[in-house]
Amino acid sequence: MRPRIPTSFGAWSVANRCWSRSLATNASEAAAQLMSKFRDQTIIRKQTLDGNQLQRLCLTLGRPAVEPGLDTRKEAPPDGTPIPPGYHLVYFTPADLESMLGPDGTDQTYNAPAPFSRRMWAGGQMTWENNVQLRIGDVVEEHTTLRGATAKQSRSAGEMVLVDVRKEFRTERGLSLVDERSWVFRPPPAKAHALAAYQDQRHNADLVSQRRCATPTEKVSSHFGSASFPERHLRWSPVALFRFSALTFNAHMIHYNETWTRTVEGHPDVVVHGPLNLINMLDYWRDYHSNGDQHPRSISYRALSPIFVGETYAITTDSAGSDKHATELSVNKSGVVCMKGTITSLA
Repeated sequence: MRPRIPTSFGAWSVANRCWSRSLATNASEAAAQLMSKFRDQTIIRKQTLDGNQLQRLCLTLGRPAVEPGLDTRKEAPPDGTPIPPGYHLVYFTPADLESMLGPDGTDQTYNAPAPFSRRMWAGGQMTWENNVQLRIGDVVEEHTTLRGATAKQSRSAGEMVLVDVRKEFRTERGLSLVDERSWVFRPPPAKAHALAAYQDQRHNADLVSQRRCATPTEKVSSHFGSASFPERHLRWSPVALFRFSALTFNAHMIHYNETWTRTVEGHPDVVVHGPLNLINMLDYWRDYHSNGDQHPRSISYRALSPIFVGETYAITTDSAGSDKHATELSVNKSGVVCMKGTITSLA
């Protein structure tokens, strides 16, 4: 039996923060340190899923009708309201003091030790159980375990550490959802300041103008993809990214601190959250592929390239109607695939 770690683990967090400051000589050593720290441990937290959090997420997404006839602009969803697939990401958020966060604002619970401090959402998989859908008012236990930490090598990015975490969400009705997430940890860019100066030249008036959009925007274009399913076009403003960061209690500075993002990370602008794009894909599937069943069986996905604030991108159907009831989707920006996902139905 795995040892239970209580909800309040301040002393453990302090120890973890001190450990995270230790240096690893290479990715293999960093991965070994992480596995040694969390081997055979399960962190268990309990939370009541409240309607206010779901209401705020619906408003942030520009989708106020959480279900037909229930407009979240008027009131929070009542107890018993099903939580749409992926929307659980605004619950069980990090619960650390600011002093416990990493230099980039990230929760350090499963962060790799320095110098592998640059975190990026890599992908994962979610599987929902039949007839045990999460609902507003549920008292839920989240069981989190470190599944793996692996050294990787890339020609373009060099050494990195791939970290895999498994989360199980359990209600009094039983297991509802298994959420497996992967992050990649890389060293900071060697020439971040020089790269930031170059990005300053690219940060022209057109991009600044795009960043001024006040709300998320979307449209279904006249161009149709495979099987006549439409594209959905999205663009996120700084306000929307701030709201999503607040809902997920995500202090990662790449999503709101322009100076940090450009100077330290070397990006042209703040980054759209990977989990936000994941929710967008699931919403697209519900709107065009669910055939009336608002919940999928599973999704597997990979984040491939970042999207920045103010950029317009599209969610498209790559294929649908396979023997396994699988739908392949992608998130595309100017011909670049930024995220890919495969969703299977319950049927």
